Amino acid sequence: MVRLSDDLLDALREVINIGVGKAAGTLNELLGHHILLEVPQVVVLGPDEMAAHLCQRPDETVSLVVLQFSGQFSGLSTLMFTSDSASKLVDLLVGEETPVDELDVIKTGTLTEVGNILLNAVMGSIGNLLGSRLSYTIPTYQEGALGQLLQPIIRQESAALEVTTRFTVQSRQITGEFLLLFEVLSFDTFVAALETALQG
Repeated sequence: MVRLSDDLLDALREVINIGVGKAAGTLNELLGHHILLEVPQVVVLGPDEMAAHLCQRPDETVSLVVLQFSGQFSGLSTLMFTSDSASKLVDLLVGEETPVDELDVIKTGTLTEVGNILLNAVMGSIGNLLGSRLSYTIPTYQEGALGQLLQPIIRQESAALEVTTRFTVQSRQITGEFLLLFEVLSFDTFVAALETALQG
């Protein structure tokens, strides 16, 4: 698997920050709350590292928004919150308490919309940088054990970019994880396109 150099990783972090900034502006307008989104770190995970990542907390209940992309490179982009963080985010955005264990229309709709806005903004920024036109599916929402949700979509040969995203809403911080999972050979194509874009 191709690894990213420090320069490439810094460039990718910068372009993801641009996408996150656009998402924050859109969320501010739609929801009427000042939302600050930060990207404190971007980490490349190989197959073994992804497996180890899952093993650390396979039974943890999470909320997951999944968006499939295809084009020059293909894969899945996901936005994941722990059950507690998901409920806190929904409570802040809709102005009412939502029980942690209740998967209702408001919670599903709110998290799906937040995920859709964030994932599209980030993938759009990456596509613009690389000059790649990407197609997307309609985002889907899932809730359950981390291992059960992610294991089926992680392939042995795949690679992933893990981005930790911090939401600050009304002075309260909520942390989410953005995973960019590449299909077989797509990560090498992605890295080659990133190198070409930066050299140009």
